[in-house]
Amino acid sequence: MSTITVPVPTPTPTEDSEHLRKAVEGWGTNEKSIIQILGHRTAAQRKVIRQSYFQLYEEDLLKRLESELSSDFEKAVFLWVLDPAERDAVISHDAIKKWNEKNISLLEISSARSSAELLTVRQAYHIRYKKSLEEDVAAHTSGNFRKLLVALVSSYRYEGPEVDMHLASYEAKKLNESITSKKDNYEELIRIISTRSKAQLNATFNCYKDVYGHHINKDLKSQAPEDFQDAVRVVIKCICCPEKHFTKVLRLAIEKLGTDEDALTRVVVTRAEVDMKHIKEAYAKRTSKTLEHAVASDTSGDYQDFLLTLIGKDHA
Repeated sequence: MSTITVPVPTPTPTEDSEHLRKAVEGWGTNEKSIIQILGHRTAAQRKVIRQSYFQLYEEDLLKRLESELSSDFEKAVFLWVLDPAERDAVISHDAIKKWNEKNISLLEISSARSSAELLTVRQAYHIRYKKSLEEDVAAHTSGNFRKLLVALVSSYRYEGPEVDMHLASYEAKKLNESITSKKDNYEELIRIISTRSKAQLNATFNCYKDVYGHHINKDLKSQAPEDFQDAVRVVIKCICCPEKHFTKVLRLAIEKLGTDEDALTRVVVTRAEVDMKHIKEAYAKRTSKTLEHAVASDTSGDYQDFLLTLIGKDHA
């Protein structure tokens, strides 16, 4: 469930463009006006505003905002104004350029998005970077990570609710064999989690728990190489219960010594229009404090105001 509130009646794209122009012209930038407009518009509305702004002023709104804003606030606004598929393409490209085995951005994008959404991300990546997401992933990773990530970003899962319980039982056993064999051969595990529908995988993981007495992630934690098992566990969480995964990312970003603004920004801007209400509920249940309070306590200034607007509470 989205946490974005849109005013009624909603100003026209032309009116929004004119107000944004006033906010960035002259001496000083009116950051509050930018937040009030862009923080209360849907992705479709922001796209039309960007088109309208260009038609009126022959200037890319994104480039103008980049030149007027700075630091974490600028990055958050930049990602927010991008079309969701283009945003995911940018996040993916940044993750690939700075690749390390602890980076989970690509895992989130390839596992928490629908098949149709992931396809548009790959198309946006083609247009923006003049090559494929798959080839860049393959060029910058190696070993089991390459096999896993290439399979995930290339996937086009079936989205229907149908489940084959015989297959679920069979593949639960194949997963256990793959994890516990100690042969460093995870081809069957990668094949199953990158090709099966999310409904089928949930049935398979339930079968795994029924047969072996615990969730598959417990065996991954004790049997697989640390970095690789961490990656697979992220994929499974994003498939089974994304709100719990993103709650954990937010909690770690806020609670660690020194805020992880990149992780905080990524989760807020990518989930605000998807399931932020569920994430807020899960966060409050897990930490006994509201996400609004946690963000307000750990951030400041325009960056704080913008994040609080996106997660559903305007900050005075």
